[in-house]
Amino acid sequence: MATKSLDHLGKLQRAIVELVWEHGEATVRQVWERLSSKRTLAYTTILTSMQRLEKAGWLQHRVEGVTNVYTATRTREEAGVTSVEKLVQRIFHGNALLMFQHFVEKGGLSDQELLDLRRMIDRQRKEKRK
Repeated sequence: MATKSLDHLGKLQRAIVELVWEHGEATVRQVWERLSSKRTLAYTTILTSMQRLEKAGWLQHRVEGVTNVYTATRTREEAGVTSVEKLVQRIFHGNALLMFQHFVEKGGLSDQELLDLRRMIDRQRKEKRK
């Protein structure tokens, strides 16, 4: 399992992981075709990046004939949780309340977002009482 957060990936590696998440699985050729339509990339560059992502624990593959089909080892949500936890540690010294205060006071949240946040808080309070 990957130990580094999504924030530690380079642009190309992140684009590859995002593409695999979007499609559920992908071959090197599929990733290369999609990404090289936006910029010039060598097939071997994509191959090497995907192999490195696998070695780092972000991707895994299965063999279908002569083709490797890659899937992500964790979901976008799981990777996001790790990124948020590291953000809280790095910026707010582990104090999640400070982060929420920042977003509520300076985050420019809409009335609907504030209402949604209130509902989440109320739901958590009810869960804790059980």
